[in-house]
Amino acid sequence: MKKSFAAAVGLIMIVGSSAFAAAPPAKENLQKEAKISMADARKIAMTKEPKGKVESEELEREHGKLIYSFDIRNPKGTITEVAVSAIDGKIVSVEHENKAKEAAEKKQEAKEKAAKKH
Repeated sequence: MKKSFAAAVGLIMIVGSSAFAAAPPAKENLQKEAKISMADARKIAMTKEPKGKVESEELEREHGKLIYSFDIRNPKGTITEVAVSAIDGKIVSVEHENKAKEAAEKKQEAKEKAAKKH
């Protein structure tokens, strides 16, 4: 009984992992949907913090919208997060983060990264 259970679990792991490996990466699919480039979106985002420096950028789906998200370190040392539509290039949102919010966000991202590894 134990051998058949172990064999079944092993088969599920093999089938599951091969099915996962065959799926195309999500980021590539998002890139195909984007109508504007990351570089163009970055220029648009920088209009909100022209003296800032982009620290991170990504293409993601947020609240059902395909957006480029930019974390821009402003001259005050805090982050301004600017979301630009990957479809029409319009600014979707601008959020100013204080140090506490920035630290909480980094902690959450670290948790999510660790969970993906396991």
